[in-house]
Amino acid sequence: MEFLTIVIIGVILLVVGVFGVGILIKLGKVALSILLHMVLGWVILFIWNILPFFKIPINILTMLVAGFGGIIGVGVLILAKGLGLY
Repeated sequence: MEFLTIVIIGVILLVVGVFGVGILIKLGKVALSILLHMVLGWVILFIWNILPFFKIPINILTMLVAGFGGIIGVGVLILAKGLGLY
């Protein structure tokens, strides 16, 4: 009876472990995608400020918008600065 219990617990742990690893891999892909967008947004913001056009001030707000918005966030910052919203 004890051997059967150990085998059943082992199989349950194996199934839960496989599903757990699958979930962690999916979360890792999402986290890597978010990190990539953040880095691209910051790089584009810095490159934009090197160009001779109008400058976007680098402060906590613009870094957050560029980081979480990525390329689209930097586009929104450029558009807002071009329209004179800040």
